[in-house]
Amino acid sequence: MTQALIVIDVQNDFCPGGALAVPDGDQIVAGINARMADFDTVVLTQDWHPAGHSSFASSHSGKTPYEVIDMPYGPQVLWPDHCVQGSEGAAFHAALSTDRADLIIRKGMNPVIDSYSAFFENDRSTATGLEGYLRSRQVSKLTLVGLATDFCVNYSAQDAARLGFEVQVEEALCRGIDLDGSLSTARHEMTTLGVSLV
Repeated sequence: MTQALIVIDVQNDFCPGGALAVPDGDQIVAGINARMADFDTVVLTQDWHPAGHSSFASSHSGKTPYEVIDMPYGPQVLWPDHCVQGSEGAAFHAALSTDRADLIIRKGMNPVIDSYSAFFENDRSTATGLEGYLRSRQVSKLTLVGLATDFCVNYSAQDAARLGFEVQVEEALCRGIDLDGSLSTARHEMTTLGVSLV
């Protein structure tokens, strides 16, 4: 069985000091680097938003970060501006072993659709191309790590499970935001779909 490690959004803006910092987000980097040697395939994802992205609170008059609005594809949390293409905040954490990556998937590039999952934009139908890449490498088992447990890791794990991959999330190498109980909700959603939390 060919296995892949999917490293979700270990970027400066999601680490302490960043625009959308996940508590202790930088503390998982060394552990992720160590795990890379255990896998045939390593994929990194990178949030890569154009300036003025529709998921930014600053793009909506009178709205503040963490408010939820209705978008054509469903509810959307409005975020602080983060991971803007080419910015220091969008760069991978300096200590992450990016040279080990077989593939880097950039997501969230469509200015009118956010993209939490490594597999699909938030319309749940526009594919990133990751599934096809993994199939071509005969990958059937995925281990997910990274940021944040309750958003991009959660959405990626759910989509992977729906696509028929065997999926596990290594919680020790993830960190969450926990927005209004989102962490417990994410854990429930993932396990309901058969994702293993280890």
